[in-house]
Amino acid sequence: MVAEAQLKNAVPTDQEMIDFMVREARLIDQQRFDEWLDLYADDAFYWTPLEWDQTDPRLTCSLMYEDKLLLSIRVERLKGARTFSQKPTSRCHHVLQTPQVDSRNPAANNYVTWTPMHHIETRMDEQTLYAAWATHHLSVENGRLKIKLRRVDLINCDAAFGNIQLFM
Repeated sequence: MVAEAQLKNAVPTDQEMIDFMVREARLIDQQRFDEWLDLYADDAFYWTPLEWDQTDPRLTCSLMYEDKLLLSIRVERLKGARTFSQKPTSRCHHVLQTPQVDSRNPAANNYVTWTPMHHIETRMDEQTLYAAWATHHLSVENGRLKIKLRRVDLINCDAAFGNIQLFM
């Protein structure tokens, strides 16, 4: 198991943030969900808007808007022996473009990255491709990058979807 590296400085470099984004996708692809969940701050949210250019997850329905507690429940469900909807388990693969650092505010401990990606989810004979942009709001806690908000904007967010089982 590869441990998340401590940051060399209190202020992360662009490369450290890019490496963090790539590592997050790898943890999802390898179904290392407990390690993935540990990348999130205790007050973090994971958000997938339902509408194009949606600005508030509380005033409009979302495909997903979950705090860390709900994410941990989803992780437990994915690992559960009695989760029959995951027999056989869903698998996924991320294809990322190089993440970009959109903003850095060390004084506020706030960093924002943007990553264009394709996410392929497969289970049995069914394979679904999602094209999206992931925006991460990060902070540094105890010398480690933590996700405060992960927003996944699907290009076709207003399409009819089946069950999305895994994290994008």
